[in-house]
Amino acid sequence: MTVLHQLLPVLDPGDAVSGHTLQLQQVLRSMGVESEIFCERTHPSLAGLAQPYSQYPGGAALYHVAIGSRLADWALGQTMPLLLDHHNLTPARFFEAWDPPLVHGTAWGRQQLTPLCQRTVLGLADSRYNEADLLDAGCTAPTAVVPILFDPETFERPVDQATLARLQETKRAGGRDWLFVGRVVPNKCQHEVVAAFAWYRRMVDPAARLWVVGGASSRVFERALESYVQALGLTDAVTLTGPVSHGALAAHFQTADVFVCLSEHEGFCVPLLEAMYHRVPVVAFAAAAVPETLGDAGLLLRDKSPAMVGAAVERIFADPALHASLQGRAKVRLAEMSITRARQRFVEAITPTLEQL
Repeated sequence: MTVLHQLLPVLDPGDAVSGHTLQLQQVLRSMGVESEIFCERTHPSLAGLAQPYSQYPGGAALYHVAIGSRLADWALGQTMPLLLDHHNLTPARFFEAWDPPLVHGTAWGRQQLTPLCQRTVLGLADSRYNEADLLDAGCTAPTAVVPILFDPETFERPVDQATLARLQETKRAGGRDWLFVGRVVPNKCQHEVVAAFAWYRRMVDPAARLWVVGGASSRVFERALESYVQALGLTDAVTLTGPVSHGALAAHFQTADVFVCLSEHEGFCVPLLEAMYHRVPVVAFAAAAVPETLGDAGLLLRDKSPAMVGAAVERIFADPALHASLQGRAKVRLAEMSITRARQRFVEAITPTLEQL
């Protein structure tokens, strides 16, 4: 039997790379390939789905690149055939001014990427943006783009009724609800979303609210963001929720009027797809892989000045035809990014390599 195990630094619930890894395991097994997952750390809720990499039994491996890790160094010291799935590495420059300790993980990953590329027999990437990064790192093996495997049915989570009732109560006061979902970290630029929202509150809708949903990877940046909100006098309008349950996240998507993403670096950005799934129109800055993921299913901006972002948001609300068009395009885009198509692209990309193992 052909063997292709997967190597992942951390298997965590709710993490897009972890979900992708579990989906790939299903596909590989359906192809008759023996495939287990080996990690440095597995979240207790996923116990039994992965094994410590110290127990690796041998055979070819698919390593998932997202951050520097001891696991990558270990893999580089082995002799088995090595494949890569590149989810990109946030450039260290985003953390240098905010949270120097975070520089280590991303800089370490960047140092490991070139020797990994030199060892690999196949480079997979979530996006063309990520594929270009592989090539820049010196990958001479064949490469292919295989989007993150996500099952839209996972977006159909039972709604937390207490959170939904609270959000609905705030909507009774009027005003639009802005939403951003993602880790509170410098490269995701939540501070620029706050700045655009401040312009919108001042110039268009004084009753609007902004919900920034997600845990903080950088507590320093989170504290600065909280101070910024306070300095702008927006503490009654901007809420940093911290990490939330799946049910609470579903409630936020159900009550949001617009999803605003001004991130500077994304290797894929699954929350864009979740917004589309919940029929929430998207306004996003055209950086990194965001244009590839969003396609024409949202308003892509080359300028993210507060006035430009605020005007784009209001354009959606002021033009019912545009609003309806974006929802229609989102449905088409989701079909293009379906898990069935992504699975097929993975099979097509990996089969020639599996035949040589």
